[in-house]
Amino acid sequence: MPSGVWTWRLHRLRLQSPGSYLHGGGRVDAFAIRDRLVRDYADYVRSFITVKDPRMQEYVDGVLAGGTLWPEPLIQLNPAFEPGESLQDLVADGALHAECERIFRIKTAAESIGVPMQLHRHQSEAIRIAGSGRNYVLTTGTGSGKSLAYIIPIVDQVLRLGPGKGIRAIVVYPMNALANSQVKELGKFLELGYPEGHPPVTFARYTGQDSEERRQEILAHPPDILLTNYVMLELILTRPRDKKLIAADDDLRFLVLDELHTYRGRQGADVAMLVRRVRDRLSNGKLQCVGTSATLAAGGGFEEQRQKVAVVATRLLGDIVEPGCVIGETLRRATPVRSVDDLSFVSELRACVSKPERELPADYEAFVQDPLSSWIETTFGIAEQEGRLVRARPRSVTSSAADADQAGGSARPGAARDLAELTGVDEAGCTRAIERMLLAGAACEPKPGSN
Repeated sequence: MPSGVWTWRLHRLRLQSPGSYLHGGGRVDAFAIRDRLVRDYADYVRSFITVKDPRMQEYVDGVLAGGTLWPEPLIQLNPAFEPGESLQDLVADGALHAECERIFRIKTAAESIGVPMQLHRHQSEAIRIAGSGRNYVLTTGTGSGKSLAYIIPIVDQVLRLGPGKGIRAIVVYPMNALANSQVKELGKFLELGYPEGHPPVTFARYTGQDSEERRQEILAHPPDILLTNYVMLELILTRPRDKKLIAADDDLRFLVLDELHTYRGRQGADVAMLVRRVRDRLSNGKLQCVGTSATLAAGGGFEEQRQKVAVVATRLLGDIVEPGCVIGETLRRATPVRSVDDLSFVSELRACVSKPERELPADYEAFVQDPLSSWIETTFGIAEQEGRLVRARPRSVTSSAADADQAGGSARPGAARDLAELTGVDEAGCTRAIERMLLAGAACEPKPGSN
């Protein structure tokens, strides 16, 4: 995840900047990727459409040219988060084992010692709730570090109880790809900075992708943390050779369901019953359930959403999840608040967009103070709801007739049109200015230690 002023996503094609098309400074032009994909797809579609009637051909060409099959991408910023307690503070307060401060640092292969990590507020809140033994659910968006909100408490418990004494936590993912990704992330924390083959806490993936030899190794020497999927967890409970991974007298402490919102309908009922069977298998009565999700409830204020999430999570996890244990993200602005009712701000914006090829500030502090940065964050990143900052709804830079048709003629115009009407600069110039600012923002990194 890049650490620039913002990261952002082209939702309809699931492209995230940076990507693989480079522009100035060696960074990626995600817009170029999208345009190239659309051109290739358009050529492919046209290659098997043959219309003999000239009038019909003209109609089909017009529909395709209007973008019916490839509407404009929707853009949303990944916003900044309110900082929480530091790992050092949590260790000093006794909320975390002292070794956690060494484990959870920003590390690389070249710098295995790493630098201290600043937690987000929702992460430190989750760690505090985990320490109380209550079930909890984290409902935060993409790029918010949800996994650390359960991995840190799990590692803390393993260190306190002593590693190498059987599985202490099972993390269930809806897809193997997510488990694979988490294995790599855990490696950065639990392997870098420690002797090879001797991590302070052991972990392993146990899915259908693993070889028979690897499964036998895990059965013979269970890790402290097991990463799997719900189908494999079902097999662990039923297959004779796997049953010993979860024995009645085991001290399994955590059961985590990642991406709770994927478990709906029949599948949701199956997973809910699976969680209850895991709980029934244990005799210690100490199992703590954790869930994560980008979204579980829509509509209403924050407290109403927490109530709804608590009801759904309680039903899925088979144990009470209190509304106060539903943790949402706490956002903050990276740029100053500027109002379009302020004529001086509008004048500054006009000066920015009237020169689409202007030199953009490379310094982080200068970048966030740029008038266009403030406008972009307000438009694509942050909105206010009942006095609380929330993520803005995804929006396109430009809009086409296809977007209006798909929305029944009520599609919101592209953001570039709003900027053009505000500043009096033509829409094409505004589009270019917005795209350049988005690309530059993903590459403009804050000073080390900045939140």
